[in-house]
Amino acid sequence: MKKEISAEIITIGDELLYGQVIDTNSAWIGQELAKIGIRVMQITSISDNPGAIVETLSQTIARADVILITGGLGPTKDDLTKHTLARFFNTELQLHQPSLDDVEAIFRRSNRPMLEVNRQQAFLPASCTPIRNILGTAPGMLFEEQGTVIVSMPGVPFEMKQMMTDIILPRLQQHFQLPQIIHKVVQTIGIGESFLSETIADWENNLPANLKLAYLPHLVGVRLRLTGMSDGVQDLETQLQAQVEKLTQIIPQHIFAYGEVTLEDAIGRLLKARNLTISTAESCTGGLVAHKLTSVPGSSAYFMGSVVAYSNEVKKAQLSVPAETLEKHGAVSEKTVRAMAEGVRQLLKTDIGLATSGIAGPDGGTAEKPVGTIWIAYADAHQTIARKLNYNKTRQLNIEYTALQVLDLVRQSLQPQVEV
Repeated sequence: MKKEISAEIITIGDELLYGQVIDTNSAWIGQELAKIGIRVMQITSISDNPGAIVETLSQTIARADVILITGGLGPTKDDLTKHTLARFFNTELQLHQPSLDDVEAIFRRSNRPMLEVNRQQAFLPASCTPIRNILGTAPGMLFEEQGTVIVSMPGVPFEMKQMMTDIILPRLQQHFQLPQIIHKVVQTIGIGESFLSETIADWENNLPANLKLAYLPHLVGVRLRLTGMSDGVQDLETQLQAQVEKLTQIIPQHIFAYGEVTLEDAIGRLLKARNLTISTAESCTGGLVAHKLTSVPGSSAYFMGSVVAYSNEVKKAQLSVPAETLEKHGAVSEKTVRAMAEGVRQLLKTDIGLATSGIAGPDGGTAEKPVGTIWIAYADAHQTIARKLNYNKTRQLNIEYTALQVLDLVRQSLQPQVEV
């Protein structure tokens, strides 16, 4: 097996440390490196400070095969990365004419005058390999030191991604003899991480040495990522697929999709495959279920509409919930939510109607119905199913979890057969 190539990411910028800007670059870089067989071992965020840059780079060079740096290449005084790298590699800045040509072209296209600080961005360390930036004024830089490849890129995400895609990733593939890495993702729902790990323990313990399993919990459930490393692409694919099929036999009722597929996307595929339409009647979720369904491209093929029935008057007038049901059982009750699901299905003439009604909090609860008491329902031509949820979370999380649970109720009610 080929040697595993390790990478580290260094992000530079006080705005990252203050929380004013969220670092999305590292996540994207990590995903792209994994696709070509390079594993990110560490991500470090540091301030716009020459001492911090030098100290971090000195430590990282000793342990990483690839170092990817983002940030600090702009035209302002706080952008110190380029000058610090020149001193670190004991070299001088010199004008790189192709980079200057690119900068001048950007200002000509925008019909703006170019300042001297912009011209200075075309001065690069003499020992670096310049990396063209076709979308901005700050070129990237590539160095080699002690067998390590160091790349400095702008922090602007779309500029960095263009450089990575066009130049850096292909160059890394040429530079290193990379092992093949393949990921298989299995999306699960309805089972917690600890229970899931116990349920599949025997399968996990018997995985071949070149396959590793990661548990990635999130709001919907747990993403299981099976990663394989091998030189033989076809053999590895077959090996991974065989293990996924074994896993499917163990927890079929908890798997809603394979790959990077959201729950709403999986529901949309299911509805399309069955040629079914759907509508929602929402109280406590305030339209979030409809939003999730319509966030999927092509959802107009199955989603017909929604009624946000926050008040009892709307429940009665639009969804035909009987007044006596509301008076006797209340808005947060099994009978009401059943009537809502059936009512929106009849109103919008869909195959399926969904409904939510509950007390999201932080107030409004009673001794009988505390905050977090929520009812959801599913109705079609053959059945109406209602379920009671009990959450003890913040208002937003109560709403989010409810929306996901009612979508999963669609999956469970239709008993989908997802393809491995």
